[in-house]
Amino acid sequence: MTDVLEVIWHGLRDSFLMAWEVWWALVLGFAISAIVQAWVPREKIQSALGGSGFRPVALATGLGAASSSCSYAAIAIAKSLFSKGASAASALAFQFASTNLVIELGIVIWLLIGWQFAFAEFVGGLVLIVVMTVLLRLFVSKRLEDEARRNAQESDAGHQHHSAGERLTLRQRLLSASAWSDVAHNFRNDWAMVWKEVLIGFLLAGFIGQLGNDFFNALFITEAPAGLKLIENAIVGPIIAILSFVCSVGNVPLAAVLWSGGISFAGVIAFIFADLIVLPIVQIYRKYYGNAYAMRIVALMFVTMVISALIVDGLFSGLSLIPTARPSRAEIFSSIKIDYKLFTNILGLAVFATLFALTMRRGASDPVCGMKVDRAKAVRMDFAGQTFYFCSRHCAHAFEISPHEHLTGQAKVSDADAARH
Repeated sequence: MTDVLEVIWHGLRDSFLMAWEVWWALVLGFAISAIVQAWVPREKIQSALGGSGFRPVALATGLGAASSSCSYAAIAIAKSLFSKGASAASALAFQFASTNLVIELGIVIWLLIGWQFAFAEFVGGLVLIVVMTVLLRLFVSKRLEDEARRNAQESDAGHQHHSAGERLTLRQRLLSASAWSDVAHNFRNDWAMVWKEVLIGFLLAGFIGQLGNDFFNALFITEAPAGLKLIENAIVGPIIAILSFVCSVGNVPLAAVLWSGGISFAGVIAFIFADLIVLPIVQIYRKYYGNAYAMRIVALMFVTMVISALIVDGLFSGLSLIPTARPSRAEIFSSIKIDYKLFTNILGLAVFATLFALTMRRGASDPVCGMKVDRAKAVRMDFAGQTFYFCSRHCAHAFEISPHEHLTGQAKVSDADAARH
């Protein structure tokens, strides 16, 4: 019993220490992402995403890189773009960019594994998009793409973050409480979408880090001809990611543990790529697009991830950029010290608290989807003597159809009051 309690203690301790290592970076990354989402206009980009040529795919890549790193948000926005006429290539490019080219992911990878992996993730994100575009028609016919678009149009609309639509100069935005409210609400909603994945990722990393290297030797080949080891690791990496259920920034801590345990450079990169094909997300694809298209794009993404990881490994090997030293468990789960991380983490906590406080002062929760919205800019509806706020007309309409279904924990409305509406 004592041994079990000791393992639990060390697992929780190491999970916290790894989170301590990157807390300030997470806050900084999500804050920058929220600023970009709130202040960079998207309307013109979204209207130009039809077709699979260079221009729409490049625009989708730029839009994805300016979005949240949350995998679930990425597929919801991509589905919305796809249903409005964006090509499959553009929608998938958006997903790859928003989960591989965003700043918060790069910062966390740099801190936990090293700058080579952060650089490889950026290069790999671009390679993913190129390979996917080239291979798309081998997996998805035009007929199947059109059928999937009809399914997407018929399914419920996903929730997206919206800026206020204000046209302000940068100086005006910096001085505007309304503009910072947009930032704060994007920041809070991004955290609301990914905190579980991030928490699970750190917990998995902390507890798997208690296992010996024999455990990792059973997962992937460490002693074999270089070519066989490279291919096997690049295939096993995404499989581990799929079965771990962890996505977004949350799979980076586990990637650090896998790298420490002996997986190859290509295996780590392929593992990080695979956050878009974890099992819960595959189920969402089936709901959005139908079984046939969902299975085809999952197969396409898996093959694309393996090929791209091998290409990146080849490029970095040729440039001698693949690290030769692997971190020890003690280096991954470093202790708390009085150093720059202490002060940056305190600053990160202050930024986090300030932005959340702004949403509490100006915000309200959408009773349908739970998103935090700015009361001054939300869709409003009066019901039973109370005012409710919604992120979109879609949620307002859902509430209007069945208000009682969405009132649990949001408001107490008597049957007599409800009957009068």
